[in-house]
Amino acid sequence: MTDRLYSVDEVAERLGLHVRTVRGYVRDGKLPATRIGKQYRIAATDLEAFTGLPAPGSPRESVARHPYSEASTIIEVDAVDPGTADRVSTLLTGAAATRGPDGQPLRVQTFHDRERARLKVILVGGLGDTARLLEYMEGVLAS
Repeated sequence: MTDRLYSVDEVAERLGLHVRTVRGYVRDGKLPATRIGKQYRIAATDLEAFTGLPAPGSPRESVARHPYSEASTIIEVDAVDPGTADRVSTLLTGAAATRGPDGQPLRVQTFHDRERARLKVILVGGLGDTARLLEYMEGVLAS
């Protein structure tokens, strides 16, 4: 079995580093590489030894293997008293801490403007979890 060889550009992309940084690691001997013509090639096993992790896939490869969807939602509610705003905020923050079945991170940010009695909520997360939190929020606001 032949070992996959990566170019310096591919390693930089996979590790989220600048190309010059990867070249510096090669020149300093920190990252073993083979020179082919005027280009360096890094073996997958050397990359794994360098990072201590399996060679990461390219962003394109990881997207192809793990589809991901995310919703960004901004909700503004008028005529909200401070008690209701606190209940909504506590409920959403607590619910966001317990992830749903898809296990994607869920971010919640709330802001209550007491002068205008306006509550602003920003939700960013998976589609199912975001929908679940919107239903919770509707339940609190409807009561």
